[in-house]
Amino acid sequence: MKAALSMMIIATGAILLPGCATSSSRDVPAVIVNPTPQSRAELSVAVQRALHSGPIPLADDALTQSSLLPIDRIPRRDSRGRLLNGLEIGRKPEMFRLVKSGNSCVLIHDAVDHLRQVLTATKCRPAPP
Repeated sequence: MKAALSMMIIATGAILLPGCATSSSRDVPAVIVNPTPQSRAELSVAVQRALHSGPIPLADDALTQSSLLPIDRIPRRDSRGRLLNGLEIGRKPEMFRLVKSGNSCVLIHDAVDHLRQVLTATKCRPAPP
């Protein structure tokens, strides 16, 4: 009985695991087409959510020419203008990628690869080579 249950679990895993792996393997770098105020707001909220931050100003043409969106963090300062976290040398920008996954536009935060946000109000197409 135990052996049969173990074999069933292994067989189920073998069937389900390839589905997980292929979801991101079908991702194609994408760019936004015909951005609207709603799609820009959706993108801004997705970035805010990923970074756990307040409003982040984005250019109106963000992700329309490239599938990459670098976001520089603005260092927090005290009332005298001093950095609250001290000097931050070599801090890289947060990177986001837009991909087309099936019919969906998906924003991926590179620092947290499993954070995939589907942008439902956004239209995208594969990025030019």
